[in-house]
Amino acid sequence: MAVDLLLGLQWGDEGKGKIVDVLTKDYDIIARFQGGPNAGHTLEFDGIKHVLRTIPSGIFHDKAMNVIGNGVVIDPVVFVKELEGLDKFKIDYKAKLILSRKAHLILPTHRLLDAASEAAKGKAKIGSTLKGIGPTYMDKTGRNGIRIGDLELDSWKEKYRNLADKHEAMISFYNVDVQYDLDEMEVEFFEAIERLKELTFIDSEEYFHKAIKAGKTILAEGAQGSLLDVDFGTYPFVTSSNTTAAGACTGLGIAPNQVKEVHGIFKAYTTRVGSGPFPTELFDETGAEMAKVGHEFGAVTGRPRRCGWLDLVALKYACQVNGVTQLNMMKGDVLSGFKTLKVCTAYKYKGETISHLPYNIEPENVTPVYTEFPCWKEDLTKMSNPSQFPKELNAYIDFLEKELEIPIKIVSVGPDRKQTINR
Repeated sequence: MAVDLLLGLQWGDEGKGKIVDVLTKDYDIIARFQGGPNAGHTLEFDGIKHVLRTIPSGIFHDKAMNVIGNGVVIDPVVFVKELEGLDKFKIDYKAKLILSRKAHLILPTHRLLDAASEAAKGKAKIGSTLKGIGPTYMDKTGRNGIRIGDLELDSWKEKYRNLADKHEAMISFYNVDVQYDLDEMEVEFFEAIERLKELTFIDSEEYFHKAIKAGKTILAEGAQGSLLDVDFGTYPFVTSSNTTAAGACTGLGIAPNQVKEVHGIFKAYTTRVGSGPFPTELFDETGAEMAKVGHEFGAVTGRPRRCGWLDLVALKYACQVNGVTQLNMMKGDVLSGFKTLKVCTAYKYKGETISHLPYNIEPENVTPVYTEFPCWKEDLTKMSNPSQFPKELNAYIDFLEKELEIPIKIVSVGPDRKQTINR
């Protein structure tokens, strides 16, 4: 069987966790392929909201195996708290959750390095979540990192000590005031490591090879969004991993020719957390209303999200880079009752009108060109069938499908898994 991918097409927070949860019934294996605990995937069902940070979003289903791939970076302390959050729901994660030996560990000193580096940047800071993600990926590419598989070796604590000492020397180099008690942090860290070692570690590339050969159905789950990809995002205001479709191959150990469907998820409008360019950002009452109605606050960080109109130029770019085969539109219900809707269909860029994403989309270079639409007034949250959609919503969807040349298969009309309409 082939591997299907599920990816965010904007700057993250598109609603990937909910759609993975909805789709899991059709898959034997759900696999996270990149990112770390800076990503929060929110699932809501039976009146309860769940926020997963590292664990794949299929964990609440009885039959699905959940795999954390080699492209993920794991903070043992955060991870154990996530496991403890599952305990009250009697989730048998020891049987349903397995970890790649090649996944890298986030150390306490990685978080301290993250804070020191961001503080040293001053006004030029990139808006890091300070979870130690960047420094961990830097150690990975610098060939210094500690991986899950190292925990099975007798020498792993010596390796840890050498790397932590190196990090402390680097922290002092930044010459910023970072107060910490590493001894205290390490107590919690080593306790979490022992809990981590109770789970099953696998050679994930061999696991997926055998699973595909056995005809298992696999859904690869991405974190963050395509516009935060370290290569193809709005650099340097990006994450430290490849959030696009190519990242699923390197983050799990699967061959490109095994990929079949690519599910792309986007909001009916656009949001962004932290620093970085955002051409369609709204600074008026409309933007504030979007944020209020959409509850636009980070699932992990609690940071308010910047809101703006849908950017079709950026969305087309993300679809092209990922080879998206079907689309899921989230949060259409949030826009109900707005006077008019706008969609950015082109940019004014250095004196000319363009319809592709240029190298630089900072505000001094880019002005969005909008197409306006009448908005629907109806409350979408009670709808359960596409036949109930108001004509204005259908016109909006039809326009997007025509422009993107990709079918919109799912429309989400609320946070609960039941508020998901197949077209």
